[in-house]
Amino acid sequence: MNRLIRQSLRIIAAMLLVLNTGCWSSQEIEDLSIVVGLGLDVANESKFERDIAKQGGAYPKRNVLTATVQIVPPISGRGQRQGQGQGQSQGGSSGGKAYLNEKLTGDSIFQIFRQFSVRRDRPLVGHHLKVIVVASDLAKQYSLEQIFDFILRDNDIRPSCLVVVSHRDAIEALSSSEPGEIPAFYLTGLVNNRYRSNKILPPVTLIKLDSTMQSGTSFLLQNVVTYNGEHKFSGAAIFKGSSKKWIGELTQFDVEGLSWIRGDIHGGVLKAYAPGGYTVTYEMRDSSSKIIPKVKDGEISFHIKMKSEGRLIEDWSFPEIPSTEGYLKEMEKVFEKQASKQIDQVLHKMQHVYHVDVGGFDKELQIKHPKLWKKIKDQWDDTFSRIPITYEIDIKITDAGSSTD
Repeated sequence: MNRLIRQSLRIIAAMLLVLNTGCWSSQEIEDLSIVVGLGLDVANESKFERDIAKQGGAYPKRNVLTATVQIVPPISGRGQRQGQGQGQSQGGSSGGKAYLNEKLTGDSIFQIFRQFSVRRDRPLVGHHLKVIVVASDLAKQYSLEQIFDFILRDNDIRPSCLVVVSHRDAIEALSSSEPGEIPAFYLTGLVNNRYRSNKILPPVTLIKLDSTMQSGTSFLLQNVVTYNGEHKFSGAAIFKGSSKKWIGELTQFDVEGLSWIRGDIHGGVLKAYAPGGYTVTYEMRDSSSKIIPKVKDGEISFHIKMKSEGRLIEDWSFPEIPSTEGYLKEMEKVFEKQASKQIDQVLHKMQHVYHVDVGGFDKELQIKHPKLWKKIKDQWDDTFSRIPITYEIDIKITDAGSSTD
């Protein structure tokens, strides 16, 4: 009897394995439009939309924004992307692209996404969305909470998606003149170069953006500049904590100064000019920073201690000056002076130009003086603008490279 039961269980288990070899609701990838990039711009209806509207193809909406979806066409059975040869994909000599950019205009991102269903035979899928690019012009007019409301609610979009701001139209940042390049992948790949440059901000993902906006503090997003289909990270867009709107930008020089204050340097270079006018360059190997809040008689002040170790990696002195201990000490002062210029400039912009704290001073005050923080947190940006800030920076050159006297 037991043997019969065991045999029956084996048969049932085998049948269950056969039935569970796939998901009942699965769709073949060839039947889907895989969205890897999303651009959000001020409303600008395309000629297609205007002509369709004249034919009665419009629906009730206001023109608030234009959403561009970047789609990676599926690979056909012949090893080519579907649409290749018709100018829709890059590869070969067809002059096409490895991606498709399609845009629609409206006042609801969700409705715009669904409108693609009456335009494309393959439904949009956002599971693989890599980057969202917001045009600064749109972010000046509307709060990011408004713009991202649907995106943050939608479970189909991964919270690890990168968010950046385009100095010009977002669709330009999602276009490329480089054969075979997919701009959404290119932009996310640039973030990985932080170990080479302190001009790149720590990546802001959807989940980080959501928590930052809920905190009410002002924040930065990486800025993208574009020319003729080529792109680079350059500076940062500033968002006011109270309005969640774009209020200005920091330059690359400012971002370098901010990296000293935050102490989040993973790598980079510091170029300066020695007393003789020649170029010298310092490569950062290890850096740290400590923001110290001080409260005396109800008055707040901050002091920043910054340290860095690295090497003298380039020296244009001629005839070449030997890298003696005394010479390296002299160069340390030169680099400290240059770093101080960066720090002074970004502190001035934070306190006296934009009146925002994007350096992490609020977090340190909240940790060390929580009761005081509760009293002033709602007016923090204005309070921060009047707080005295001092600092000290210590740069140590540990070596001068392999070619030294």
